[in-house]
Amino acid sequence: MAKHDKTQIGVSTILNPVPVVMVSCCGKDKSDSLSRPDIVTVAWTGTVNSEPPMLSISLRKSRHSHLLISDTREFVVNLVSKSLAKSCDFCGVKSGRDIDKFEATGLTAIPAEGMNFAVAIKESPVNISCRVRSVTELGSHDLFIADIVAVNADSYLLDDTGRLNLDKAMLVSYNHGEYFLPGKKIGFFGYSVASEDVIKRRLG
Repeated sequence: MAKHDKTQIGVSTILNPVPVVMVSCCGKDKSDSLSRPDIVTVAWTGTVNSEPPMLSISLRKSRHSHLLISDTREFVVNLVSKSLAKSCDFCGVKSGRDIDKFEATGLTAIPAEGMNFAVAIKESPVNISCRVRSVTELGSHDLFIADIVAVNADSYLLDDTGRLNLDKAMLVSYNHGEYFLPGKKIGFFGYSVASEDVIKRRLG
């Protein structure tokens, strides 16, 4: 069989790789153990609009975080660095109904800019505060479309000009059930039409 001969493998959610994020949220009654700050691991997330900035997450109705986000219509997307990979996996396996995930992982819940209820994860390199605009029932999952109302990043990711260098964060991706770190940079937006001088300068 030649390299590019195709084989039918069935219909499935095969789009890979995808970003993996830790979504943090909190119920309105923080004194209630089932409304305490929670973390859910989400691999089905993405940018959906640029003006205004918007993103989406897909959650099963059975997830505890679905209840909290539906109640407050707020959540924070926390990007996952190498040091957070194990905690990220743990938060995808365990339920916030049963345990306090912040306590179990040793992570720190901090106030999230622009949020009344949702918290951010201090140890995450980038925190994206989101306010739910709409919820669409799709079948196994509900799609939450949200406006991005604030973004905070660790100062070490900014260079002297204020440019954000996300490559320094060693962000984790998810590929068919496994976690991966970034590999060798092979291009940049527009490199297919860039001059040799620009390519040499950008790619070394």
